[in-house]
Amino acid sequence: MSYSPLIRLVLDTDVIVAAMRSPTGASAELLRRADDGALCLLLNVALALEYEAVCGRPGHLSAAGLTEPEMTIFVDQVIAMAIPVASRFRWRPQLRDPGDELVLEAAVNGQADIIVTFNRRDFAAAAQFGIAVLLPSEALRSLPP
Repeated sequence: MSYSPLIRLVLDTDVIVAAMRSPTGASAELLRRADDGALCLLLNVALALEYEAVCGRPGHLSAAGLTEPEMTIFVDQVIAMAIPVASRFRWRPQLRDPGDELVLEAAVNGQADIIVTFNRRDFAAAAQFGIAVLLPSEALRSLPP
């Protein structure tokens, strides 16, 4: 029997927000696949805090039809599915947007295969670390059936 390692992903905050706002979309399907054990989510503390802060914005709560406690449960479930990554090295500055640096750092320190984001061009520097940058739909297509 051959062993096939799980694909290791870091989800940008915009993907988490999309999953929260649209439970039938590709972003939400990635979370379901992670929950099923079909892929490995990686997450560091800084990124977890960002997920919570951004998902808790009133516009996102309203669009998702969630209360703040329901959003907290959603984010806590995402965090519980993830493998914690210790950010032993800071790779800054690598990206144009300093807010994206924590996503790249989680990916590099966690030896991710893919960063999933809606802002691919913002993560051009990921290529130098051998990390692919894909849209949620592309990441889904890259997973084994």
